[in-house]
Amino acid sequence: MGVQRSEWSDRQQIHDVVLRYCRGIDRLDFGLVRSAYHPDAIDHHTGFSGGVDDYLAWVEPLLRARLGGTMHIVGNHLVELRGDTAISETYGQSVHWGEPYDDARVNFTTGVRFVDHMAWRDGRWAIAERWAVREWTRSDAGRFKRKEADGPSGSRTDEDPLIRLQHKLGIGHGPGLEPGLGHQHAGRDHVGHEHAGHEAHGTEAGA
Repeated sequence: MGVQRSEWSDRQQIHDVVLRYCRGIDRLDFGLVRSAYHPDAIDHHTGFSGGVDDYLAWVEPLLRARLGGTMHIVGNHLVELRGDTAISETYGQSVHWGEPYDDARVNFTTGVRFVDHMAWRDGRWAIAERWAVREWTRSDAGRFKRKEADGPSGSRTDEDPLIRLQHKLGIGHGPGLEPGLGHQHAGRDHVGHEHAGHEAHGTEAGA
């Protein structure tokens, strides 16, 4: 029996693809990032253009080098459906932070539009080609501060509250539940963010 589809379910699944990508990048879950693309997908980012395998090989070391992290905030999302193909346009902001905190090449926010050619293949919607359109970039150098009190902090290891809850309840996408994410040493930076103990480097490549 085939997958039951409707316009509503197609739009919801396409939106989930966008959100899976954002979560995967922010949590360093590259299996989840990969799940947002078809195997032969093409990606165009600032500083990169090529296949999804090469994109992951390019972006992963850049993100792991950041001592703080990234946060992708999604806004407007419009989908134009045409059967088994669609155009998905997502407005958002991508926040990047890390040491040294006065370095604008590491601490910056971008205004981005994800312009995606989405395709339904093999029973799922995924990205066939993506253009990560950089609309603007703002320096956040020197703007981060400590948390005002103790409380839950984000981590790009399996100590993150989301990953702990997924494991506790057995809920979540498969790649997010695979072991190994927590083998990095987690530390805390001076603005209260968890980090993985890697050295930062001066690059403004945004994901």
